[in-house]
Amino acid sequence: MKYQNYLQWLSGETKTEWWNDSGNLEDLDKAMNNGAVGVTTNPVLCAAALEKYPGEWAEDIKSILASQGNSAEKIEDLIGVVVKASAKKVFPVFEKSGGKTGYVCAQVNPSLSGNREAMLKMAKKFSSFAPNISVKLPVTAAGLDVLEECAALGIHTTGTVSFTLPQMLAIADRHEAGIKRALASGIKPPTCVAVIMIGRIDDYLREVVEDNKLKVSEDAVTKAGLAILKRANSLFIQRKYKAKICVAALRGTYHATEIAGADLILSIHPKYQTPLLEGKLAYEERIDSPVDSRYLEELKRIPEFIKAYEPEGMKPEDFITYGVTQKTLSQFTEAGWNELARILKKLS
Repeated sequence: MKYQNYLQWLSGETKTEWWNDSGNLEDLDKAMNNGAVGVTTNPVLCAAALEKYPGEWAEDIKSILASQGNSAEKIEDLIGVVVKASAKKVFPVFEKSGGKTGYVCAQVNPSLSGNREAMLKMAKKFSSFAPNISVKLPVTAAGLDVLEECAALGIHTTGTVSFTLPQMLAIADRHEAGIKRALASGIKPPTCVAVIMIGRIDDYLREVVEDNKLKVSEDAVTKAGLAILKRANSLFIQRKYKAKICVAALRGTYHATEIAGADLILSIHPKYQTPLLEGKLAYEERIDSPVDSRYLEELKRIPEFIKAYEPEGMKPEDFITYGVTQKTLSQFTEAGWNELARILKKLS
C-alpha cells in the first residue's frame, strides 16, 4: 500500500477536502501535491504574494499601472492578478469535479462591509476573472444581502469574516433564498461556502475571559471554535443546506484532526501544513467526537460565547458590531487593502 501523508489521507480517504490558504503559487504547487483542491485568499494574502514574488507578476502589474482606472479599481485588478493565476492552476480540478470544487476566493474591500452597492459591483467584477472564482463577502447584514443577490445571479460566493453559528446559518439561509431566485430565472444555482474562522473566535474569547477575569480555563477556550463548528456541522446536515462549511484560521493541528472526516473544507495556511505533514498524527475521523461537556459548561460562563454558540444568539444587524468582526475587518483593511494601496503607490 502506497504511503499517504496526513493531508493526502484527509483528501483521499475521507469526505474532508482542503484548500491552500495562501496566494503564493509556490505554496499552491506543494499543496496540490498533497491533495489541496482549492485556494483561499484575502487582501492580506494577496498583498503578501505580490510582495514576495514581484517579478512573477511584473507584466500584469505594468498593464494595471498603465490603465485608466482609479486607485480602487487598480487595487481590485491587483487582487485579480493573484487570484487569476491560482484559478488557472486549480481549473483542472474544477473541470474534473463538474464545478463542485476547484475554486479560488477573491475578497471584496473589507472597509466597505456595509456598502451593498459597492460590494455587489466588486462581486460582479471578481466573478468575471475566471469561472472558478468564489467571491468572498463579509457576513454583515449588507454582506448577506449581496450574497443572496449574487446567488440569484449565478455568482459563486463565500461568506467570510464569520465566527459564529448565527452567521453560518444566515449564510446558508440566504444562499437557499438566492438559489430559489436563480432557478425561477432559469439560472444555474451557484456554490456557496460558509466560513467559520475558528482560531479567531478562540483568540477573541481568550481576551474576553482575561479582561473580565472569568473562571474559564485555557483548555476550554481552545475548544470554543470546535464546539461552534461541530454544532454547525450537525445543523447543516439536519437542514440539508447546499452551502458547504469552510473551517479557516486554524491555530494548531488539533483544529484539523478534531474535524477530520466531516464533509467540509479545511483552509490550511502553509505554516500549519508543515506540522500536519511532519507530526505523528492518528489517521482518525473525529468529527463526531463531541467537545467534552465540562468545557462547554465553562464556555457558557462567557456571554460572548453564548452569542456565538446559540442559533439565535445574534441577529444579522448585530454581526457587524460583534467584537471579533470589527477587529478582523480592521486587520484586513490595514494589512490587506491598505497594503495593496501602498504596493500600488510604490510601483507607480
